[in-house]
Amino acid sequence: MYENKRQQLATTQEYRKRKKKNAILAFVVMGSSLLIGVFGYKITVPEFDWYDSLLNASMILSGMGPVIDAKITLTNEAKVFASFYALFSGITFLSTFGILIAPIIHRFFHKLHVESDEI
Repeated sequence: MYENKRQQLATTQEYRKRKKKNAILAFVVMGSSLLIGVFGYKITVPEFDWYDSLLNASMILSGMGPVIDAKITLTNEAKVFASFYALFSGITFLSTFGILIAPIIHRFFHKLHVESDEI
């Protein structure tokens, strides 16, 4: 997918195409993760409407934490789902950041390596 240290630096057009492809992949991963959370909350907490499910899923996915109404008592099933979804979300968030930054970091280090070979 990426050129190795013995190859020339990718063109600017190729670099932009890689960044775009990785951004689309990151969007798909985050969107899928959000859908898992919305449907999981909707199934495990029947008191939540779609908006409450979306709010809680997006808050957990972003790392802010759940927004739980004090009037609603969560079932054990809902607590287990929220726990696993929070762990899943943390890993997903970090992985998505890695997907987004991979082409940038690769180009940076490749450029440094190419410049050091020219000396």
